[in-house]
Amino acid sequence: MNKIRLIVLLFLLMANLFSADKHFYDMSNREIDSLLTGISKQPLTITEKMDYFSAYFLGTPYDFKCVGDGINALMEDYPLVNFKETNCMALCEHVLALAISDSWDNFFNNLLHIRYKNGLIGMKTRNHYTMADWLPQNSWILDDVSAEVGGKITKKMTRTISHRDFFTNKGIVDMRYVMDDRTLTIDYVLLADLHKIESAVKQGDILTLLFAGKDNIFAAHMMMIVLKNGNKYIREATTRGMTTIDTPYPEWVKTKQEKNAKRYAGMAFMRIKKSLDKKGKIIYPGDIYKMKNN
Repeated sequence: MNKIRLIVLLFLLMANLFSADKHFYDMSNREIDSLLTGISKQPLTITEKMDYFSAYFLGTPYDFKCVGDGINALMEDYPLVNFKETNCMALCEHVLALAISDSWDNFFNNLLHIRYKNGLIGMKTRNHYTMADWLPQNSWILDDVSAEVGGKITKKMTRTISHRDFFTNKGIVDMRYVMDDRTLTIDYVLLADLHKIESAVKQGDILTLLFAGKDNIFAAHMMMIVLKNGNKYIREATTRGMTTIDTPYPEWVKTKQEKNAKRYAGMAFMRIKKSLDKKGKIIYPGDIYKMKNN
């Protein structure tokens, strides 16, 4: 074992001991800023940092309305950043932003780019739909690897997404700047086949559970893959227990197959771009504009 690897392991050991007694909801913004700076100096990949930072959310209370467009918003004036509560999408957004940042300020601005089109805050620029908005707008950092993960057992799903219907249901009558309806087709793996592809999913993958029997929405839930003692776990902010929990991948899949076979069709998979998942990689808010243009 070389000296650098030993130093990294010792640092992670101390960090894990710290995180076992402390969660993000116990920490101040300044403490999180210091943690980001310290971790950014370690030779860790983005996916390794996703695994590391997401552990700080374990036990965090679940709240569907934990984040919104800020205190000055006309609607959903919930906080832009919230480490006190979380939901499934907020967990993935916060963790992804933390994993590419080296300070609180960069985290905050990176988070806005992940949650909103071009980082512009607003109800109509927020990436509401996981597969129709969130993934396409974050294609600068994420690849849809559903076909790669599924291989020959990959299936196709087509749905029509209507922002007009979505906003109408929220009581919004002003339809300026609202996107036209879109019919999209995505790749996915059947719920009944998820146990067959465990070897194909990787640390840091973001997973989307897909509804069955609906024609106007794809995603029901978001979660991620973490490694513990070499085994794959699903880490999720869930209404099951109203907190963030880890479940061994085989156990999670078996439960869904046995109890939710009619509710869910299967799963789609996103992954950090290989070209970005390098040790010590930091992405700055200004870089994102360039990455999107390229």
